[in-house]
Amino acid sequence: MGSPIVVMGVSGSGKSTVGAALAQRLRVPFGDADDFHPPANVAKMTAGHALDDQDRYPWLEAIGEWLADHEDGGVMSCSALKRKYRDQLRRHCPDVQFLHLTGSPEVIGRRQASRPGHFMPPSLLASQFQTLEPLDPDEAGIAIDVDQNIDAIIDSYVTRTATRSTEQENR
Repeated sequence: MGSPIVVMGVSGSGKSTVGAALAQRLRVPFGDADDFHPPANVAKMTAGHALDDQDRYPWLEAIGEWLADHEDGGVMSCSALKRKYRDQLRRHCPDVQFLHLTGSPEVIGRRQASRPGHFMPPSLLASQFQTLEPLDPDEAGIAIDVDQNIDAIIDSYVTRTATRSTEQENR
């Protein structure tokens, strides 16, 4: 099938929605990183406090194990905001690909405001953007702007990865 894909980005970028739709399109399993948080992490975020690296480590380990279990294909939504977090995931699954959902703070803020009841309060959005380290050129992945509909995002990702694969095969 192919390598697993992590749909990454700040809270409110649409990771879960795009990830689930992409998994359905590719006919592979979907995992939502929010479901891998221990209760203490959820409580901390619900209280309006950002997670630190110590909080994230076991969470990322669990996600990395899921990716390794789905090395033939799967889609996981996960913020993966820092390079070192993505490196931690790659230690479990070296072939993982990333789809970075990008957008301005204004666009993401509007999207985040439309999801009442989510445990990540909008007040933490600024800290998400401060933490974000976009994909480096040596990381396998593609960045796509979220200010478009879900089908357009998925079509763009599928087309761009197919084009990349063809270019690499022709080398």
